Amino acid sequence: MVALHRDEPRILGPLPGPKSEAWLERDDRVMSPSYTRTYPLVVRRAKGAMIEDMDGNRFLDFTAGIAVTNVGHSHPKVVEAIRKQAGRLVHMSGTDFYYAPQIELAERLAGIAPGSTPKRVFYTNSGAESIEAALKLSRKHTHRPRVIAFLRAFHGRTYGAMSLSASKPLHRQGFAPLVADIHHAVYNDLESVERLLKTICSPEETAAIFVEPIQGEGGYIVPDADFLPGLRKLCDRHGILLVADEIQTGFGRTGKMFACEHWGVEPDILCLAKGIANGLPLGAIVARADVMDWPPGSHASTFGGNPVACAAALASIDLIEAKYARNAVARGAQLVEGLKAMAASNPIIREVRGKGLMVGMEIQDEAGTPAPVLRDQVVDAAFYRGLLLLPCGPSTVRFCPPLCLTRRQVEIGLELVGAALADVRATDEAGV
Repeated sequence: MVALHRDEPRILGPLPGPKSEAWLERDDRVMSPSYTRTYPLVVRRAKGAMIEDMDGNRFLDFTAGIAVTNVGHSHPKVVEAIRKQAGRLVHMSGTDFYYAPQIELAERLAGIAPGSTPKRVFYTNSGAESIEAALKLSRKHTHRPRVIAFLRAFHGRTYGAMSLSASKPLHRQGFAPLVADIHHAVYNDLESVERLLKTICSPEETAAIFVEPIQGEGGYIVPDADFLPGLRKLCDRHGILLVADEIQTGFGRTGKMFACEHWGVEPDILCLAKGIANGLPLGAIVARADVMDWPPGSHASTFGGNPVACAAALASIDLIEAKYARNAVARGAQLVEGLKAMAASNPIIREVRGKGLMVGMEIQDEAGTPAPVLRDQVVDAAFYRGLLLLPCGPSTVRFCPPLCLTRRQVEIGLELVGAALADVRATDEAGV
């Protein structure tokens, strides 16, 4: 078996190859049609920021499993932590029993969460579960029914999380009735929140405001400098809990452990998942100790805080703190600089924005309007050249690579983005 090289993509023939095609046919017979597959890619193995498919094609991964494998695919220190823990204890539900990795990780999460107030931790298995737990805790603690979220937000696909989300009609279509007493304001618009509190959501009835510090699925939208601090002040004034959804932004993704830190904001409840355990199913909420006051049995999870996942999380946090958060700053700056330079000669690039290695490139048409079709063409063209990208928002290409990305890999990624843009331009000029 040829080793996965750190940098160079390699496309051996038409995609998908014959072995991948056979797996795609098997998938089509048995898998739910609800899955959204961006590429005809059947992954065989991965290392760092490189992916290999069943036919031996190699891809540079700028997706990290949707901002999950923050320290890189199959990082040896994470793999070793998993191996050691699996040899000792795989499962013993933390709902009813105690075990060291769960306690150790809770101590670590409470210590790194924004702010200095004492914290408590509840474990889940996913981002959506973390949102559901935060929604329940918010209402339970405050004894208030109403909750505010934001337009273009995405918090997950379970009922509470889906009800908070307002990103795409498809996410909600056909699933009514949704969870009641959830209202939506305009993101990055404090006056919109204040209008809700004056018209629909009286402060005395409002339990919490759920917010992504940087909107993810909505288009990698970075708020103005005063937005999150303003929300914090508004919540403090009315006794409303501020819930930060850091599921995609957390664990070094933006160059800090948590995105809230860029604005000096301490949320009352922090929702976590994705990058927490580098690919193992794990999530958590970290709340002020005085807020997490629900009694035993009011909420629980059989698998939440699984010991193997906790071991992976502890190893991942060590790596992020040691080097990868800093690397996200350096490589993110390099990526943004390269994309902005590219925009000077590519009028279809409307804007480049982001923090760390959470970067969005918004695509527009000749009239200057968002162009989802062109965006999808760019993502597709990059794939056939060996670069994995993802869409988000109406017309944004998202860049969320592993935080172990090297300078050379950023250079290669930029070359491939440029080539993909040229492919799309050539196709458009040819009228294909």
